[in-house]
Amino acid sequence: MNHDALHPDALKALVRTVPDYPKPGILFYDITTLLKDRTGFATLVDAMAAHWLEQKIDLVLGIEARGFIFGPALAYRLNAGFVPVRKPRKLPAPVARVSYDLEYGSDTLEIHLDAIQSGQRVLLVDDLLATGGTMEATIKLVDRLGGIPVGLGFAVELDFLNGRQRFPDLDVFSLLHYSE
Repeated sequence: MNHDALHPDALKALVRTVPDYPKPGILFYDITTLLKDRTGFATLVDAMAAHWLEQKIDLVLGIEARGFIFGPALAYRLNAGFVPVRKPRKLPAPVARVSYDLEYGSDTLEIHLDAIQSGQRVLLVDDLLATGGTMEATIKLVDRLGGIPVGLGFAVELDFLNGRQRFPDLDVFSLLHYSE
């Protein structure tokens, strides 16, 4: 492996920025360009997994849709199970549901009722931490099913939105940080 790719700045160089997406004034950090780079993707997964290797993680929850990219890879590396957290009406069995507010409306997430056993240690992952609203809603689902949220993992964090402040009691790990 190219050890230069291990540095977060080398990974940041693989992230494409798209101005004015999804609306004017927003700078979108597009990780698809990092994901298609075999060394970049492997480095990202390895670095995220390294943070959690010493903790006993029973389940990794990935939030639709980009959490599905990192969640299974991390679950594999951590010898844990993977559970998808989905948008409404995507799961076939009985679900727990939570609705939450977004900056531009509201959304709903669902998880199978039998996805988490009481007392299981859960790592929640997504691609990006912005304001933290989606992750906060997902934690409510974990709590409702009796799981123990032990940490939150993100590929990218937008530090200027202060999303991590919503989670003072959890280990929040983000690999790439952007200050604006």
